Amino acid sequence: MTSATPRRRGRPPRTESADTPAARDRILAAAREEFSERGYDKTSVRGIAKAAGVDSALVHHYFGTKEQVFEASVTVAFAPAMEAPKAVEEGPLEGVGERLTRFVFGVWENPATRTPLLAIVRSAVNNETAAAVFRRIIATQVLRRIAGRLDVPDAELRAELAAAQLVGVAILRYVIKVEPLASADPEQIIERVAPVVQAHLTAPL
Repeated sequence: MTSATPRRRGRPPRTESADTPAARDRILAAAREEFSERGYDKTSVRGIAKAAGVDSALVHHYFGTKEQVFEASVTVAFAPAMEAPKAVEEGPLEGVGERLTRFVFGVWENPATRTPLLAIVRSAVNNETAAAVFRRIIATQVLRRIAGRLDVPDAELRAELAAAQLVGVAILRYVIKVEPLASADPEQIIERVAPVVQAHLTAPL
């Protein structure tokens, strides 16, 4: 009896590749869950594949390495936040601090968008590889677009300082859950944080 022709490394079985969009979506959903629950270090491609109900080769075929799977899952999960530059682009700079702050906290306050964001942040905080992926996406997709809208000196630094303000508050409120910040009314937070963000972005040096 002749053995079956060995499958080339990284190529998914025909039965698994028949429904590409569904398989890919399952893998991404499983990756977000695994990274959220286990963190970057303890998550493996094999574990993601098992959670998605597919073979590990299929994960490699679609995404490559674990780092590439993480980047793909970050890109999908972070998609709502990618719209943040529009809060800067659509309107006068005088009110940009409130628009940007309101948009960011709107994303965090929505459970549907908060859950995948938590997975990203927790992995990025605990692992340098995950942090590098997160920084690259933030820098290219969000901060540079915001800086490009600011006709002021040190636009990139200003955008980063504004982001640091917003991310720091978000981590304390949603990840670490420091009280009374964690239970404060979102409008109260926006009212206090927005002027600081505005100053970072547009105030004279």
